[in-house]
Amino acid sequence: MSAIDAVFKAYDIRGTVPDQLDADLCRRVGAAFARFAASPRVLVGRDMRPSGVALSRAFIEGATSAGADVVDLGLASTDLLYYAAGVLDAPGAMFTASHNPAQYNGIKLCLAGAKPVGEESGLAEIKAAAAADVGPPAAIRGSVTERSLIDDYAGHVQGFLGDRTAVRPLKVIADTANGMGGLVVPRVFAGLPFDLEILFGELDGTFPNHPADPIQPENLRDLQARVLAAGADIGLAFDGDADRVFLVDERAQPVSGSLTTSMVAAAMLDRTGPGPVIHNLICSKAVPEVIREHGGTPVRTRVGHSFIKAVMAETGAVFGGEHSGHYYFRDNYRADSGLIASMVVLGMLSAAGQPLSELRRPFERYADSGEINSTVGDPTAVIERVAARYRGAAQDRLDGLTVDLGDWWFNLRPSNTEPLLRLNLEAADRSACDAHVAEVLSIIRGEG
Repeated sequence: MSAIDAVFKAYDIRGTVPDQLDADLCRRVGAAFARFAASPRVLVGRDMRPSGVALSRAFIEGATSAGADVVDLGLASTDLLYYAAGVLDAPGAMFTASHNPAQYNGIKLCLAGAKPVGEESGLAEIKAAAAADVGPPAAIRGSVTERSLIDDYAGHVQGFLGDRTAVRPLKVIADTANGMGGLVVPRVFAGLPFDLEILFGELDGTFPNHPADPIQPENLRDLQARVLAAGADIGLAFDGDADRVFLVDERAQPVSGSLTTSMVAAAMLDRTGPGPVIHNLICSKAVPEVIREHGGTPVRTRVGHSFIKAVMAETGAVFGGEHSGHYYFRDNYRADSGLIASMVVLGMLSAAGQPLSELRRPFERYADSGEINSTVGDPTAVIERVAARYRGAAQDRLDGLTVDLGDWWFNLRPSNTEPLLRLNLEAADRSACDAHVAEVLSIIRGEG
């Protein structure tokens, strides 16, 4: 596999610095992206990783050499970059490796209006152009200007809170994991009647306290302990580029991405009236149930932001959610934002006048396995073996293999980048879930 093959993924560009991703490659990607986007200006933001300064500078060099004027947003969260691409109607590049360790960096690309760029929507063409490194410099090199949109963005996010007069002075703990949440979360909460406390708010791309990956239970422990110690109403755990959030209730119990999707879907439908709502295929069965109960029409999609954003555009859906903690909003240019989801939940908490542990209860209906990874030699062959074992059950291949056996179901998907299979399983209760997980894993791993 070549260096460029290693870093171009299904949805973004990502790799270790400098052996996989270096300044020269970023320069070539900048030129290729500017030509592909065919826009007079390109937006560039970066997270707090030390390598981001040189890599984004090289990308800017490439983009301006292709004739694009660059608006340098400086330090930004990914959802701030998407907001900028929407409000300024310009394509953008965000330098981040999200939740990956410190030695990684990457680039998330979007077109004007925050339209996604993935493998099937331009990333393959950009990769080919960057690999070839062709195209003469533009007759006139583009300019570079600096601009901050963080205050505009903060006001935009606050608009999703709902009725400001009904907001209660809730105690909120936000663990930003030394990521970009340390910059954007205080700005968004400024002026709101919440008592906000930040854990690990210093921007530090070496992640000295814990990894910025809140989907892993061990990375929630500091937040859980602080929520209990402070008597907080809610905890918010953000990833490195602050576009994802996971919630913790006042009893320090985690709230899954599916559960948050259900809650936010209910709130958005109650505000806007009936219409489509998107959920990916590994979300709990409770999600489409809740959507229907609140007058919505559930629309099931593949996993991944480029697919969800495309279906949202086709259907006009007001909201979309993923089990992985990505939450998409029509009125946010169909882009995802953990902070907007946080505002919606805080509005629900204020209006309900009850703790999150009670508010969550009607939305929590099944037991799930979480995502379980298995290393296998031939993912395709293993999927076919599992499909054959359950040939009598309802199956589909929308994304990997989904098998529905009525009172329990599972999805088995191959990783885009590694010889891994990802299992997500849901059943009526914990004992049934655990038993079925053991059953399916034994087939995956050739033990049964």
